[in-house]
Amino acid sequence: MKQKLVDLTPTCCPPSHAESEPDLKAPAAGTGDEKIRMKREISLGNGICLIVGNMIGSGIFVSPKGVLMYSASYGLSLVIWALGGVFSVFGALCYAELGTTITKSGASYAYILEAFGSFLAFIRLWTSILLVEPASQAIISLTFANYLVEALYPTCQPPYDAVRLIAAACICMLIFINCAYVKWGTLVQDLFTYTKIASLILIISIGIMKIMAGETQNFENPFEGSALDSGSISLALYSALFSYSGWDTLNFVTEEIQNPERNLPLAIAISMPIVTVIYLLTNVAYYVVLDMPSLLASDAVAVTFGNQVLGPFSWIIPISVAMSCYGGLNASIIAASRLFFVGAREGHLPDSLSLIHVHRYTPIPALLFNGLMGLIFLCVEDVFQLINYFSFSYWLYVGLSVVGLIYLRITQPDRHRPVKLTLLFPIIYCLCSLFLVIVPLYGDTINSLIGIGIALSGVPVYYLCIYLPEEKRPKFIGRLNGNEPLLLVEKL
Repeated sequence: MKQKLVDLTPTCCPPSHAESEPDLKAPAAGTGDEKIRMKREISLGNGICLIVGNMIGSGIFVSPKGVLMYSASYGLSLVIWALGGVFSVFGALCYAELGTTITKSGASYAYILEAFGSFLAFIRLWTSILLVEPASQAIISLTFANYLVEALYPTCQPPYDAVRLIAAACICMLIFINCAYVKWGTLVQDLFTYTKIASLILIISIGIMKIMAGETQNFENPFEGSALDSGSISLALYSALFSYSGWDTLNFVTEEIQNPERNLPLAIAISMPIVTVIYLLTNVAYYVVLDMPSLLASDAVAVTFGNQVLGPFSWIIPISVAMSCYGGLNASIIAASRLFFVGAREGHLPDSLSLIHVHRYTPIPALLFNGLMGLIFLCVEDVFQLINYFSFSYWLYVGLSVVGLIYLRITQPDRHRPVKLTLLFPIIYCLCSLFLVIVPLYGDTINSLIGIGIALSGVPVYYLCIYLPEEKRPKFIGRLNGNEPLLLVEKL
């Protein structure tokens, strides 16, 4: 085994607030040196699969009943699913403008940084590191493991340790794949997105055949018993909109998209109708086969559906759920690692996390850090409880990004904008985001306040590590930030 020690600090670990550049591997001005940057390897098709694969997670298979629970009728629930799709399109269009105007990876972190400065951007990053990304990835991996072994334990709960080990293996495998090559990660994403769409098409096809056979008794009075009070409709709409989250995935990798001015908005424009139509038709298929009591009583609606209509082939559904989780976890890992990479490049995380492999062009330290955090959270016994602490934060940061769009329109009216929306879209979405922040604060006040407390815990960290001049910061911060020479070991 041969090893080469290369001092990569000037090229792979740029200084704080380094600007993103469109060149992939451009020579430094006036020298023969080359700057190492992420390659633009994500095509339009890859981008569509990233968005669709992250939006369609396990939720549509496992628990699409939140909307029905609060709307109390099939007819009204379908209307709310459609409204959720329309509202999400508004947000996605706003992100199309933001992503082509601010051409940095990092999504809402990059947009908040550009519009409102370092402090709010750091709090958004801190929340993601400390809670949002590792907890959500741990939950997705555990859901994957549970459904993968379900066939082996049909009448009881699978062993706790076995599920955790499978979940850990899942995370480690995806970290390895994404460390190896960006193309490997996008290939996995493409394959598992196609698989989950094929599974949903199977469910939709069965529903259509049932309707053609005249089995429409569940739709004879579709709006009967509808809950029309504002509180119930608000909670139903909240459930629908949460199911549509994930349309910002491609904005986390803007710097790696081929021709982003064209492909970013086009991928968003193609993905959103696909997901909306699939959600509507899948729910119609569920409603045709299952009556309301059966659907609301089920812990895994698609599995109950499969048991009723697929007979000996009902095993297809649990495997489909597991594969859907695997694809969703891969998209989450790609997005989160780029968030940490950009945060390090902007000086908000240790500079070592902004290193890129000199041949593979993958952010290996950021990926390993992301994987380590996910594995740590797998050790938390009741990790599912953590999701209650940040249910509102996603919408808070997305809404703040869209407020930033309006702010930049006012303060920088002449800035180049390849996509420019009428201000009606961001204004409507800001109001929608405000609603999505208020609903969990009202309905789940204690957990939401805990989430706010976790976010505010980043304030002293920001003060000590970023706000203070370098000479006044604790000494260990200097070592973490690469004030001593950094060496990257390349295995040949």
